[in-house]
Amino acid sequence: MSKRPSDWVLELVKQDRVTQEFKELHWTGTFRDYVDLAAADPRVARNAYQRVYDMIVSFGTEDVTSRKERVLRYRFFSDPLGGGRDAIFGIEPALMKLVSHLKSAAAGFGSEKRILLLHGPVGSAKSTIARVMKRGLEHYSRSKDGALYTFQWRMPGRDDWEDCPMHEEPLKLLPADTRTAFEKSLDEKSDSAYRVRIEGDLCPFCRFNLRLAMEQCDGDWATAMERHIRVRRLVLSEKDRIGIGTFQPKDEKNQDATELTGDINYRKIAEYGSDSDPRAFNFDGEFNVANRGIVEFIEVLKLDVAFLYDLLGASQEHSIKPKKFAQTDIDEVILAHTNEPEYRRLQQNELMEAFRDRTVRIDVPYNTVLDHEVRIYTRDFGPERVRGKHVAPHTVETAAMWAVLTRLSPPKRAGLTLVQKLKLYNGKMLPGFTEDTVKELRAESEREGLEGISPRYVQDKISNALVNGESVNCINPFLVLNELEAGLSHHSLVSSEDVRRRYRDLLGTVKEEYEDVVKNEVQRAISADEEAIQRLFANYIDNVKAYTQREKIRNKFTGRQEEPDERLMRSIEEKIEIAESRKDSFRSEVMNAIGALAVEGRVFDWRQDERLETALELKLFEDQKDSIKLTSIVSSVVDRETQEKIDVVKSRLIKNYGYCSECATNVLGYVASIFARGDTRERD
Repeated sequence: MSKRPSDWVLELVKQDRVTQEFKELHWTGTFRDYVDLAAADPRVARNAYQRVYDMIVSFGTEDVTSRKERVLRYRFFSDPLGGGRDAIFGIEPALMKLVSHLKSAAAGFGSEKRILLLHGPVGSAKSTIARVMKRGLEHYSRSKDGALYTFQWRMPGRDDWEDCPMHEEPLKLLPADTRTAFEKSLDEKSDSAYRVRIEGDLCPFCRFNLRLAMEQCDGDWATAMERHIRVRRLVLSEKDRIGIGTFQPKDEKNQDATELTGDINYRKIAEYGSDSDPRAFNFDGEFNVANRGIVEFIEVLKLDVAFLYDLLGASQEHSIKPKKFAQTDIDEVILAHTNEPEYRRLQQNELMEAFRDRTVRIDVPYNTVLDHEVRIYTRDFGPERVRGKHVAPHTVETAAMWAVLTRLSPPKRAGLTLVQKLKLYNGKMLPGFTEDTVKELRAESEREGLEGISPRYVQDKISNALVNGESVNCINPFLVLNELEAGLSHHSLVSSEDVRRRYRDLLGTVKEEYEDVVKNEVQRAISADEEAIQRLFANYIDNVKAYTQREKIRNKFTGRQEEPDERLMRSIEEKIEIAESRKDSFRSEVMNAIGALAVEGRVFDWRQDERLETALELKLFEDQKDSIKLTSIVSSVVDRETQEKIDVVKSRLIKNYGYCSECATNVLGYVASIFARGDTRERD
């Protein structure tokens, strides 16, 4: 009998594991139990900054050397928890600065008294960084290493347990005069990187309950803890508003500071008799619910000034002022983000000097490395995401190249084009430029990455090409580039006609680069006959050997001894721009390489020399171009022999370069038209 779908689902859930996890996450115990737990593992008493930093580091790091500079890459920001859905690419320096601040704050060096302000252009991953950090903290709180705890009250006349509304650390229940001795005893036993510090007082609700409990127990604190306190495991959750808060600006007329610090519950005033009774107050503002975790302020500088004043105390003093109550201590990471126009306005506002002084600005720029930008779009438009349509090779790359070019500053160095600068940033070495040159280029361009086209715009236009091209089965670079150009006329963030004209010119530059790429691919596909390359290589080597040894070579057709074929050798060497004056040294290098391998009993292969491989492929392409008559593709009449050769080239494009039948035909037609234009120009 086959299994029912419900049986399969139950097996998938693995109920035993889920039940065990449920028990661990819903652990409860006495205050004494928790003290023993904290003594055994003081990490449970970490503050919010320590917990967030440890969470990031727990996923591991990678040391990467780029342009003679050490870059520490945190695997956490590759979004392993989300399967890479929110992976952040190419802004390692910004992420390093962020984590460095968290590390300093975790050590208590004063950085914990600052607001972390992510600053950058729209679409530069500021919100993504915040989202990944919040999700990571949720997951970390469910793990053994990230376990944290809070406590509940059971007061006289009530049978149920009531949570501390701000989910505070249970050790804050210790009397102030005993904390120092307790901290010292834990520090002596612990090998943790952090010293245990019990900071701040209880929230108004818990202070009120503690006073009642002490009265009930005639001032016996230990009895009060035993009768009225229960400690439980705390799991942070943004959806449940536990330990993670998010605040977004609204209409100024509807903004109310109580959204941050809580408000009076007017229905309970009649029950408790006063609006200053903490039991008649809802401690549900974003600062309250985010205690022990993270609070995110979206577009923070669009907030009303009154809200910014609340942020000052929250950051510097780690306290907030709920209505009708004294200052209330909080423990949370304050993470905010803003765009550049709002930040410039902040800088010009002299009245906000105190806010600027309490802010650590972390620039989050756009990507300026092409490969990283490509990864962003490949994640959204890869084969696993796009079903029913084929995205032609280089479609994503050309869109990414244009986006990165709009963000780069024009190079000041003579003889260096913007495209060359892009290639240098992407790791390609060009003649006359070194790694030190790249460092100098970055140093002279302070604004790079803070201006230009957002990835969102490119993503929208690729989506448009996929949707609007319903009559085609394959989306090619020209469809996307046309969408990018058409959208510029009404792009809300491109207000200057000069900028719009520059972006259009860059589209033309990208098309030229794409033309070179596909010409090279078609050339390689045509010259991919390895047997023909091997014959050409053998012929070249025979002639080079004879030339360097000042010998004659036997003509295999006539049998006569002849001079080395200079025309053949130069036709190959010119393909890689070996000048006439350098031909002797190049040929000597080739023969020396052959001789060195022969001593070791090995045979020289043309694939071992990248320059020679390129030269042979280009020579073979030139020899075969006329026989294949690629330009005849643009004609309506193609003879059978030519069509067979074209079909071979097409199959190589499909097999080796990722084309489908439709886009392989299109790219062959496009390259054929280029050659046709070239032939026309040559005849003219």
